[in-house]
Amino acid sequence: MPTDLIRYDLLCQDALRGVVRHVLKSVAKDGLLGDHHFFVTFDTRAKGVRLSNRMRERHPEKMTVVLQHQFWELMVTEHAFEVGLSFGGIPERILIPFDSVIEFLDPSVQFALQFEVATEAAAVPSPTSDTVTPMVPAPAAATPPSKLAPRGAASEPEETAATPADAAAEPADDSARNPGGAEVVSLDKFRKK
Repeated sequence: MPTDLIRYDLLCQDALRGVVRHVLKSVAKDGLLGDHHFFVTFDTRAKGVRLSNRMRERHPEKMTVVLQHQFWELMVTEHAFEVGLSFGGIPERILIPFDSVIEFLDPSVQFALQFEVATEAAAVPSPTSDTVTPMVPAPAAATPPSKLAPRGAASEPEETAATPADAAAEPADDSARNPGGAEVVSLDKFRKK
């Protein structure tokens, strides 16, 4: 197979991170609209992530934050977003570079994006490095009730978000893994053979 010197996989991920950036900029300007709210899972080891030592000890690899009711001072730049959140009643300010985001989920409309993150800790490239999971609707059953925060409640979801590396270890039968019928498409599907 020919070598992809353009790196379409990286271009697609960058474009999809632009969707996350645009959505968060809108929320920073106008607030959350309707029932929209977000679960953002990010790699805590990624370059540029700013967390307190307490949170880094509790989440040494990845962390999911909820942007719903109890967040403040959301600031979005071209490369990162910064937000105030409360964890166990203790206010924290965290900085999350878009390059560290693993998953972005809006359960109110069953919308999810998944990304691969290159970290210094991950020296071995992922076997799915040519796979991008663009705009996959997440079926309602795919979001366990334990991850959804009741309205008005502070939450700290469990670290259960699947990463692309986890997907490689799952069974090949997509119907068992994805009951909603959404198809995860590999970039290989579009390459000339």
